[in-house]
Amino acid sequence: MRTIERPRRMTDQQPAPQPGAAAEPGAAPVPAVPILQPGEGERPGDVYLPATPGTTLWGRLPCASDAPVLSVEPGSTVTIDTVSHEGVLDDQGRDPLAFFASHGVPADQVLLDAVAIAASDLSGRDAAVDGPHVVTGPIEVRGAQPGDLVKLTLLTATPRVPYGIVSNRHGRGALAGEYPLGAENVSVFAAVDREPRADSPGSPNAPGAAGTPGAAASTDGLVGTLPLVAGGEHVVRFPLRPFLGIMGVAVAGGTRPHSVPPGAHGGNIDINLLTEGASLYLPVQVPGALAYVGDPHFAQGDGEVALTAMEASLRVTVRFDLVPHDVAVAEFGELVGPLAETTDHLVPTGMDPDLDEAVRACVRAAIALLRARYGMDETLAYAYLSAATDFDISQVVDLVTGVHARIRVADFAGVHRG
Repeated sequence: MRTIERPRRMTDQQPAPQPGAAAEPGAAPVPAVPILQPGEGERPGDVYLPATPGTTLWGRLPCASDAPVLSVEPGSTVTIDTVSHEGVLDDQGRDPLAFFASHGVPADQVLLDAVAIAASDLSGRDAAVDGPHVVTGPIEVRGAQPGDLVKLTLLTATPRVPYGIVSNRHGRGALAGEYPLGAENVSVFAAVDREPRADSPGSPNAPGAAGTPGAAASTDGLVGTLPLVAGGEHVVRFPLRPFLGIMGVAVAGGTRPHSVPPGAHGGNIDINLLTEGASLYLPVQVPGALAYVGDPHFAQGDGEVALTAMEASLRVTVRFDLVPHDVAVAEFGELVGPLAETTDHLVPTGMDPDLDEAVRACVRAAIALLRARYGMDETLAYAYLSAATDFDISQVVDLVTGVHARIRVADFAGVHRG
């Protein structure tokens, strides 16, 4: 595994001293974000679910035969620790302390739960056949039955560390066969930095700054950084928009799905609109739903072309709501796959190994949604989508490609629903 080092200076800059506070000469740089070790820091949910070898699956997703690690009533909020797979994988040494030390990260800034999961034999993960992702769960939503929808709303998404990794590996990515340039897999270290002022001219948070439509603002003025050249002083800065790449429900039967390809169960959908405040509706496949989350990201562009984006651990708070079947049909029609919702957009999805087929599936899902929700004629819905709706590539690297549409709810203001 080849690694790309951070710039020679410490990119996790010390925040500006508060009035009256003196900086200590020779003191170690202060991380751009506090380290959120298991059980430490704020946990605003009704209940807290840590990531341990006993509360996570590694490389596989839950199925009907899995026992829940937590059971909650609909409407409950759960604060969940998630662990990124970057730094724990076998081809990175399966030793987060050593892996991140090679990038200059002190031991006290490496997460203890990542170390424990990497060292555990409980996962039973087979690196040759299983996926890379660590997922926390499953969580039973009491009363959920097949035909219902569960609604997962991301209330908070807080970085647990001031760094992440972007990888190009496994012979995949949009340019498989061209990249990596050498024989080895590549892990690029991306540090978190804090802008001097969140509203400074040129900052990603400045008024009018361009950003992902429907996405939350950059996190408290934090940015990700990558060097222009390996070991160089100059960096490129980009906004952080934390979200969960994996949100899903258990599949029927006794076989755990591979963690990489997404599907009707959700899973590794990698839709970067699912930032704080956004929701994902998922068709329930087994009693109790058995929901789970994982694959935390600090940032991702549509497409995720290199294979991963800025992968890094998050502490999230998620509300778990239950939408009974009759209400679900009235609101959305018969959903056959995930549907996202932001403040501004309804976001139907399409997935298929063939990107063209994924686009077609997404268009069909969007037409069906407009028909069910607003009573719109299919021909007119097709015309509207062509005139007014963006179809974005969610990702092209997860074996099953994904496309999502952004339907503006404001366009239907005053329209009688259903």
